[in-house]
Amino acid sequence: MPTWGQILRELQRARTNEGTTDFDGVRRKYLQQLHALTGRPVILYATAFLESKAQSVLPGDLQIGLIDLQGFMECLSGIQDKSLDLLILSPGGSAEAAESIVSYLRAKFDHIRVIVPLAAKSAATMLALAADEIVIARHSQLGPIDPQFSITTPEGPRSAPAQAILDQFELARGECQNPANLPAWLPILRTYAPGLIVQCQAQRELAERMVAQWLAAYMFKGLDNSTEKALNIARWFADYNHFKSHGRPVGYDQLKELDLNVRLLEEDQDFLTLPFSLWVICRPQGTRRLEGYGANASGIASG
Repeated sequence: MPTWGQILRELQRARTNEGTTDFDGVRRKYLQQLHALTGRPVILYATAFLESKAQSVLPGDLQIGLIDLQGFMECLSGIQDKSLDLLILSPGGSAEAAESIVSYLRAKFDHIRVIVPLAAKSAATMLALAADEIVIARHSQLGPIDPQFSITTPEGPRSAPAQAILDQFELARGECQNPANLPAWLPILRTYAPGLIVQCQAQRELAERMVAQWLAAYMFKGLDNSTEKALNIARWFADYNHFKSHGRPVGYDQLKELDLNVRLLEEDQDFLTLPFSLWVICRPQGTRRLEGYGANASGIASG
């Protein structure tokens, strides 16, 4: 497997006449090699959330959104194969957008293998759990799928897990039985917009239901206990009280213990080299990158 330094030296050699680095050319080389190795169409979906420039970019520009569906459609235009390899590097985003992407991909492909060279978190984890198989490296990670909410406060917007909001509300209900505690709680409770508590409950249930349905329909298809097994796993991923943090990593050993259809990239060194190399050179010209290669077509969509 190439090291970070080896890939960087390759990029340094890939200079254009204008003096810029040909990230696209090197990336497409590895995409073509991966397609040649597996014989399957391959899509790379990456956002620049790990780059230093991410600090100056609006969060929505780095997250899964409905606009990405157009990118997938562009990249997969003309591909007739019924299998797909999907490489994901993403911090997550909209669960509803992930649902639209899953619906499109599952209508087009009979077998989807998600490859995670580094991280597919939150809604990107949901995408991975809609696959037939997940391939992950020892250093790679998925993450919890509990929904997050942005709340407007006098100090500005604040992000909080839906379950934490629900738990805090129950704590406030109990403590406010004593009128002496009301002055401390009222500034917090005023930030709870109408419908917030109901929305928190609904979004948590939605995440669980979508992932449970996908697991039962695809990864656990044909198993006698597929519905029960899928629901238990979906609840585990959505359990904020278990993870305590939305950023917690879920690695290979945990996925294996859950009895998901998962295997290690390290089991095949030739296979490992290509996704790892693609991760290293994921430097989108913008904030996100969608590239694909197949037997009949190839496409690129960026933003």
